[in-house]
Amino acid sequence: MGNKKIKVGKYSVGNTGGIILIAGPCVIESELMALTLAKKIKLIASQAGVPFIFKASFDKANRSAIKSFRGIGLSEGLEVLKEIRLKVGVPVLTDIHEPCQAEKVADTVDIIQIPAFLSRQTDLLIAAGRTGIPVNVKKGQFLSPWDMSNVIDKIRSTGNDKVLLTERGSMFGYNNLVVDIRGLAVMKKTGYPVIYDATHSTQLPGGNKTSSGGQREFMPDLTRAAVAVGIAGVFMEVHENPGKALSDSSTVWPLHKLYGILKTIKRIDKVIKA
Repeated sequence: MGNKKIKVGKYSVGNTGGIILIAGPCVIESELMALTLAKKIKLIASQAGVPFIFKASFDKANRSAIKSFRGIGLSEGLEVLKEIRLKVGVPVLTDIHEPCQAEKVADTVDIIQIPAFLSRQTDLLIAAGRTGIPVNVKKGQFLSPWDMSNVIDKIRSTGNDKVLLTERGSMFGYNNLVVDIRGLAVMKKTGYPVIYDATHSTQLPGGNKTSSGGQREFMPDLTRAAVAVGIAGVFMEVHENPGKALSDSSTVWPLHKLYGILKTIKRIDKVIKA
């Protein structure tokens, strides 16, 4: 299959290129919050020498509880993402949950993301593929890494060959995820860029009954191991005040610790790909 390079904005994303960062808050809490965070992450990533793609969701349709904050909605969320793309000058990524959202979102963002719970939804994958822009698919917690070849085939059936695959852990009993590092190597064999989701991989889904828990303290160790496989990038949710984050507060990474982990993975990536 070779090693495919996917063009995202001014970046070329592939397993043999330099490591990239996809980062931002789990959900857009407000326009000011998202814009401010995007600027700060860009500065830190630039200082660490890591290309940066901004990520944020306009809606989190799979929250644990009915009363959980979902986001600011499609129309307002796309306006915020458009502003970040123009004012901060970075590519942007967001996820979709329904096929009807694909074309609307594609007019604003550089990458469409398919959430893990929806990674086998054929109509959603095809709608995303038909936009012609890159599609990042989170591997479902219920899928094996080799099952992702079927996901790739669904998107490629539209003529779109711009696919990225993201590992975010597999279910291990109830309310627990584990990361099988072998899965990264298996998905690399497809030739498509592989991303490691550093923060969701430490999640304990539904672990707090009405919300997900997490073990953020394991994120640095797991991320170092993943990058040592020789992958294209790292996905990481970041917040200035994790304890007050309106989504995934147990796993989002503190902004003030971002530079340190980026410098570490940059060094590992350089050695592995030398």
